[in-house]
Amino acid sequence: IPPTHPTHHLQPPDAPRPLRSKEPHPMSTIDPSRSEAVRDQVRRGYAEIARSGGYQGEWAPPSVREHLAGAPEASGYCGGGSCCGPATLDAGTLAEQIGYTKEEIEALPEGANMGLSCGNPGAIAALRPGEVVLDLGSGGGFDCFLAGPKVGETGRVIGVDMTPEMLAKARRNVAHYRKSTGLDNVEFRLGEIEHLPVADASVDVVISNCVLNLVPDKAQAWREIARVLRPGGRVAVSDIALLRPLPESAAATVESLVGCVAGAVLVEEIRAAIGAAGLEVVALEPKPEYVAAMQSFQDPLYRRIAENLPAGTTPADFLTSLDVRARRTAGSCCGPACCG
Repeated sequence: IPPTHPTHHLQPPDAPRPLRSKEPHPMSTIDPSRSEAVRDQVRRGYAEIARSGGYQGEWAPPSVREHLAGAPEASGYCGGGSCCGPATLDAGTLAEQIGYTKEEIEALPEGANMGLSCGNPGAIAALRPGEVVLDLGSGGGFDCFLAGPKVGETGRVIGVDMTPEMLAKARRNVAHYRKSTGLDNVEFRLGEIEHLPVADASVDVVISNCVLNLVPDKAQAWREIARVLRPGGRVAVSDIALLRPLPESAAATVESLVGCVAGAVLVEEIRAAIGAAGLEVVALEPKPEYVAAMQSFQDPLYRRIAENLPAGTTPADFLTSLDVRARRTAGSCCGPACCG
């Protein structure tokens, strides 16, 4: 996909060579024959969220709507592959539950917060003035607009999203951001996480909020993250992960419901993928607040999962929001054997 601003992607002659993975790794990925279908379903689901400003049951597949028929919460079902958001919990309340302040939420452009978060990557990124930040799956610009003031007028925030409707929504919000902050340091580009429209070694910090679980080829996503990071650059991601494999009955339910849990992988698979991409894991920290909020507010997807778990267990025994921190070490290059 062509970059929005080609000048940001020109590769200087002396640019560092792309970082490539040293060896195959075990991270689960969706069958290549299904990848485009999954990606298209996610894109259509997010397009509807962008148009409506929230979750709408009518864009769930017909089989899913029938599966949830009779449940009053079905109208809030996040069926199209979106991250399993607040069917019965408003977006502002959810954001506060997972660590955003009321002041941050109120300062955002209208519609930027659509309840798509499962953590607060900006809080763990320790952003500094002058840094270049890349937000993967930036949606309506929620985390981008919060990161902008932190990096200041000498910094830059780039949001990448594959859904044109989300991109349009985010770009409409830029005018409000400029007026309220006096800054012109946030931009949005159309692209896929597996093929980022960003130059090699051009980013100081990569953030992402509940999106990597939706990516069909997670191995390629981590390789792309490694490619765009400068030596010494870091990663701050909030995502949904598995603490242990879901029982077969629950896994089948999750697969049929398609929500973000369907793409979640084990914490240790994430660790392995990060290492295989040439990055160093700093911390993988489970954050139970998100799943607890979904359970306490009777989110329909999490309630359906709970119904298919062994007696005495809850979704929190299997699922977690995970804060992922990693970095590209200053001298990291995988060597001539794989950087040819």
